[in-house]
Amino acid sequence: MSRSVWKGPFVDGYLLKKAEKARGSTRNEIIKIWSRRSTILPQFVGLTFGVYNGNKFLPVSVTENMIGHKFGEFAPTRFFKAHSVADKKVEKTEGTGS
Repeated sequence: MSRSVWKGPFVDGYLLKKAEKARGSTRNEIIKIWSRRSTILPQFVGLTFGVYNGNKFLPVSVTENMIGHKFGEFAPTRFFKAHSVADKKVEKTEGTGS
C-alpha cells in the first residue's frame, strides 16, 4: 500500500540536511545514508549517495528517472553467486559410474 498523497513523500530529516550541505560544497563526494525507506526528491538529482545494504555502502548516482522511488530499490541486499562450471562437471561424472 502506498503513502497518502496529502502526507507527501517520506524523507528522513538528516538526509535533507546532508544533501543541502553537499550542494553547497564544490567537492563531489559520496553521502553515506542508512535510510533505504526515504523517497528520492528532485533536490537529490546529480548527487551520489552511498546506500547501506546491510554489509557495505553501494554508490547510487541519482538521475531524474529515479524521482519518486525509494533509495532501497537501487541497492540490492542479496546477490546471486552463480553455480560454477566445475560443480556441473562433477555431477555429470558421478552419474556415469556403475
